[in-house]
Amino acid sequence: MGQPQAIDEYIEGFAGQGRRVFEQARALGLEVVPAASEAIKWGRPAWVHPAGTILFVVSGHAKHANVVFNPGTREAFDADLADFATGKGSVKLPYGEPVPGDLLRRMIAFRVREHEDDGVLWM
Repeated sequence: MGQPQAIDEYIEGFAGQGRRVFEQARALGLEVVPAASEAIKWGRPAWVHPAGTILFVVSGHAKHANVVFNPGTREAFDADLADFATGKGSVKLPYGEPVPGDLLRRMIAFRVREHEDDGVLWM
């Protein structure tokens, strides 16, 4: 199978916990930024601000999903992310553990403000 062309197609490639993480991330994105569009960027689902800037990307792996923001957003939540494995802009969400919905909701809202108020673009 080639690269997915739509988020639905990407999500269909995952079962069980993996699919739940994607569905929750999608729901949070739509809740916090209803005007955002969904797109496949670098072969992964991305939520894009109406101005065209990527807000966050989700990628699925064998045992976890990554939610990737820009580094400034991820760093702003260092204290809240102490129990999670993180990267430059990413947060690792292990399958089988509850998705931190409230934390992700706050991170998405922060990312939107960071873009709209401070002009911070993607990476």
